[in-house]
Amino acid sequence: MWLVVSPLLPLLSLSAAGRIQLVAKFSPGQVMRYRIESTSKSTGKTTGPIVNPEGGSQSANAVQMVVRLEVLNLAGDGGVRLRATYERSAAQSEADALDLSANAFSASYTRLEGRTFEFTLGADGQVTGAQDLTAAAAGESPKAVDPALGWLEQVAPKDAFPGRGVAIGQQWRSERAVEGALLSGLAWRSDSTYLRNEPCEWPGPAGCAVILRRFEMVRRGSSHADATPDDYRRNGLRTSGTWTGSGESLDSYSLATGLLVSSTQSSTQNMDYQVTSASTGSSVHHIGKAQSQLHIALVSSP
Repeated sequence: MWLVVSPLLPLLSLSAAGRIQLVAKFSPGQVMRYRIESTSKSTGKTTGPIVNPEGGSQSANAVQMVVRLEVLNLAGDGGVRLRATYERSAAQSEADALDLSANAFSASYTRLEGRTFEFTLGADGQVTGAQDLTAAAAGESPKAVDPALGWLEQVAPKDAFPGRGVAIGQQWRSERAVEGALLSGLAWRSDSTYLRNEPCEWPGPAGCAVILRRFEMVRRGSSHADATPDDYRRNGLRTSGTWTGSGESLDSYSLATGLLVSSTQSSTQNMDYQVTSASTGSSVHHIGKAQSQLHIALVSSP
């Protein structure tokens, strides 16, 4: 997860207890450039009323992007208006069988290269008012913002640090609901530790704070309760089964500016779920595993 702040404004302050208070601040005209690289691999088997003998059992995806972020202005509610330009965006997808979605996946990223978006990033980490400026300038219909802005939850997480500040060796816990999950009540629970300070290249010689985060997917409420989300229920479907996950990330933040300098994350998810039609009783059963890695690096900060 990322926390982007101005390198021109003081960021870190020490409380009486020696804690470092991290406060995100932005400056109009500030420019940052990040390189984002991710890989994912999935394996699994799906069974249902219609047998597909050509169905694949594994796939792999890779994404490479360089995004230029410019701060346009500050909002009165603590948010900020940003412009994101995709200087580079490419993806590759492979599968062990004919997979029409693989081409769609690659195309969704390839078409981002050269495109520019504007959006407001709220103090709570939510993205609102997203506009595709490239489409508007060409007289085209606006393009979908996903996956264009999907990575922003790594930029400004809602609960990256405790409000009272942190000190080396301190641990804290946070929890975030999994939006749009197939099973209700799923959340990512994260346990973070402020490990140490160490030298880092960007954006200056002051060094970096190193944060280790270990996270797991948990299900809130009773394990015996109906797992069907409201959206599925309204469409006459019922869902059941399990969906678990775990992983960790190692993040470095500049002690001089608070800019995220680098983040390396890995995670694994295991799925065993069933989707059943309430009216016909027919169902689709999926068992699978997904592994992913993500690396984010600040490559320039004029």
